[in-house]
Amino acid sequence: MITTSFYRRFLIIQTAFIGDVILATALLEEVRHQFPEAVIDMMVRKGNESLLANHPHLNDVLIWHKKEGKYRSLYRLLRTVRHRQYDAIINLQRFGATGLLTALSKANVTIGFDKNPFSRFYTHAVPHRIEPGVHEVDRNAALMRPLGNTPQQTRPKLYPSPTDYEAVRYYQQQSYVCIAPTSVWFTKQYPEEKWVDLIQQLPAHHNIYLLGAPNDSAACARIAAQANRPNIVNLAGKLSLLQSAALMQGAAMNYVNDSAPMHMASAMNAPTTAIFCSTVPQFGFGPLADHSRTVEISEQLDCKPCNLHGRKACPLGHFRCAHGIRTEQLLA
Repeated sequence: MITTSFYRRFLIIQTAFIGDVILATALLEEVRHQFPEAVIDMMVRKGNESLLANHPHLNDVLIWHKKEGKYRSLYRLLRTVRHRQYDAIINLQRFGATGLLTALSKANVTIGFDKNPFSRFYTHAVPHRIEPGVHEVDRNAALMRPLGNTPQQTRPKLYPSPTDYEAVRYYQQQSYVCIAPTSVWFTKQYPEEKWVDLIQQLPAHHNIYLLGAPNDSAACARIAAQANRPNIVNLAGKLSLLQSAALMQGAAMNYVNDSAPMHMASAMNAPTTAIFCSTVPQFGFGPLADHSRTVEISEQLDCKPCNLHGRKACPLGHFRCAHGIRTEQLLA
């Protein structure tokens, strides 16, 4: 077996969405734990690099411009990767572009999931399975086994800066609840009128902060207007990702969909109530905070789950998996 001293320089590749990058930080923590002297780089898609700002375990963040000059950017990254002569590349992506980069990287050891179309050119292809009780961080951690290590379940972790904490201190002067009401996928998103009902029933002494990206601001504004509550603030688009994480850390509760804010709460070990509409926690993407729980419709639906990642609309038109959740379940 190759000694651990052989692994001096690592590259971790996760070029999917925000939530996927957050979950990948658990593997980053694991690599640092197993190889404390190693130099670790990470590759992400453009727009997600701010999540890793000032990360204490990272040497560098490589950025793939997937939307602008996708293949030209990938070629430049390949040249950089070859120049750096990584001892080990761990690719969490199951799509061909980064699989090709990994295969052509000239790294001493290349590890990834067997579902990647270029995995046959890796030195190690690890089975990828969606199984009950296996979280995504466990699936990712399994990629450490070819390095001779027994992986542990390590929670993802983000590192807001002192400046990030200072930016949200104004909002933390009294007890508050954070709500991230939107999602990229319609069938993962708890309906606006249901959020309004929840907000109206939350204890009056809590401030309510609505979180999201700039393009979520309109939806949050509608919810705030319908809730008609004096101490509700629409912060969508007004905080950076790490500032949002810092705010969530101090909340009395964070109400989230099965989406990136849930993983952000996990990374900050913040109290979490995660609402699963069309998807199910058994897919392996549930919350990981010490104080967290999931909420689903209590009725058994033959159509749930309808998809692994969510859909743009309910295939049957009724969206009962969301409308059937009672506000009392969220307040329990």
